[in-house]
Amino acid sequence: MSKTDPGRFFEDFRLGQVLVHATPRTVTAGDVALYTALYGPRFPLFSSDKFARASGLAAAPADPLVAFHVVFGKTVPDISLNAVANLGYAEGRFLAPVFPSDTLAATSEVIGLKENSNGKTGVVYVRTTGTNQRGEAVLAYVRWVMVRKRDPAAVVEGQSVPDLAEAVAPGDLVVPAGLDFGRYDWALAGAPHAFEDYAVGERIDHVDGMAVEEAEAQMATRLWQNTAKVHFNQFERSKDPSGRRLVYGGVVISTAKALSFNGLQNAGLILGINGGRHVAPFFAGSTVFAWSEVLDKADLPGSGGSIGALRLRLVATRDRPCTDFPDKDADGNYDPAVILDFDYWAGVPKRG
Repeated sequence: MSKTDPGRFFEDFRLGQVLVHATPRTVTAGDVALYTALYGPRFPLFSSDKFARASGLAAAPADPLVAFHVVFGKTVPDISLNAVANLGYAEGRFLAPVFPSDTLAATSEVIGLKENSNGKTGVVYVRTTGTNQRGEAVLAYVRWVMVRKRDPAAVVEGQSVPDLAEAVAPGDLVVPAGLDFGRYDWALAGAPHAFEDYAVGERIDHVDGMAVEEAEAQMATRLWQNTAKVHFNQFERSKDPSGRRLVYGGVVISTAKALSFNGLQNAGLILGINGGRHVAPFFAGSTVFAWSEVLDKADLPGSGGSIGALRLRLVATRDRPCTDFPDKDADGNYDPAVILDFDYWAGVPKRG
């Protein structure tokens, strides 16, 4: 019996299957520092203990995407080691803040399976939950990934595609316990733009661009213990038409989110992920640009009236500034430069 694990192929998944992922991981100040070094986010709540304490928290939590990447990385050996590509996300909710010294673990349930017409791959849908050392859920989300088949002739029973919500309902968003933006320091935050200042339909070009280098992409992927072959195995990738390793999609998400600071300085707190799509592969050496659109606004009654929720659509491009907001055409086809379309809820301070 082999002691090595080749990872699951599409025919190894079953509807209802529950996967307990190894290994739990303690989030450290080093993880937070590396996250800042790799992506450059500047959102105040995650940058300053003093700022966070003034907002009702014990200390600065890790950026929500740190928790997302840690939990995502736990799932890769069991779900996407043999992936062709990660395709999308839905029904994501951040349920509790994560602080340095918290230990995160993850489990996933297979909620959908659909073989592709080529008979060589299939799409696996999973609902993943991340918990802390107290067993409290800190986030949950659905993702779907295209996975290779080991045997093209294998028959996979019980295939179905899950019915997923278009968006997380505002009433299901969870504001971190104790968080209160009643004394929000707009000067220290970097901009005076409050919840009231954003209008549905408004578009914001985030202006700046950030190149992703090969070494950075590799380090970022290893940081989250993501072992998917498409990101590391150049020998295998040389057989692909591109001949190159794919950059982990989370690198694009975090880079674009960091760029969004310019225009959304006070919208760093991600509360929910409504949907997300990696529109096109991204390879190192290119520059990421981004723009955002305000899709909706909602009050958050549980926040004491100091926080509102903005539903934001974050679009990232490859080597294309976003002054004219590259998007879909009349037929629904994306501009060739678009690499990410990410729909999320952010908690934003109200002016009061």
